[in-house]
Amino acid sequence: MIQGRIHSIETFGSVDGPGTRFIIFVQGCHMRCLYCHNVDTWKCGQGGQLKTADELLDQAERYRPYWGPEGGITVSGGEPLLQMEFLLDLFRKAKARGIGTCIDTAGQPFTRKEPFFSQFQQLMEVTDILLVDVKHIDPEAHKKLTGQPNDNILDLFRYLSDSKKPIWVRQVLVPGWTDDPASLKRTRQFLDTLANIQRVEVLPYHNMGLYKWEELGIPNQLKDVKPPTREEVDKARAILRAI
Repeated sequence: MIQGRIHSIETFGSVDGPGTRFIIFVQGCHMRCLYCHNVDTWKCGQGGQLKTADELLDQAERYRPYWGPEGGITVSGGEPLLQMEFLLDLFRKAKARGIGTCIDTAGQPFTRKEPFFSQFQQLMEVTDILLVDVKHIDPEAHKKLTGQPNDNILDLFRYLSDSKKPIWVRQVLVPGWTDDPASLKRTRQFLDTLANIQRVEVLPYHNMGLYKWEELGIPNQLKDVKPPTREEVDKARAILRAI
């Protein structure tokens, strides 16, 4: 029996994919983003609850009347691609029920090496759309911000473009970290090479998850950073040609 390690559920998500969505937050992530508001999902192999695909889909279908024609389920995290076997089982069963599927991923596990790549290709056959982040276009800045390199993440963008798999691109705007106009222009230049982008979003940094860092005793380098102003957000949206 295939089970996923699930952190939490949100029954009425309105910003995590098309339409209204049932959002499944999985447990476990290898990235250490300084602005993460779900640090309690970081630990892999522990925490959360073990759930089967059918258990989650049975729960999700209770809310199906509210989804509308575009809604469905979104798997977020944590990092969904770290639980590939479970995700494949979940999405195959979701499609059998006629449920729309979306993955919200940071892309960090992506590789063209086996066995990951073959599993990922199978997963894309039952995935309607992905929400993908540009943490930072510069490799060194990305590593300082997330603890991980970004070469494989950018390769994921290219693969999804070549595959014509629809994506929404998200850029979290953190003052002093990701709001440099030159870097944002480089990001836009990269996005211009892709053929599958449905929309680009700028998400203003917020510190509402800071209490989780404090509760877990994890030092936070952004604790004194204020959210960006409306003017700063508008400037970033103009550069990225975001909605």
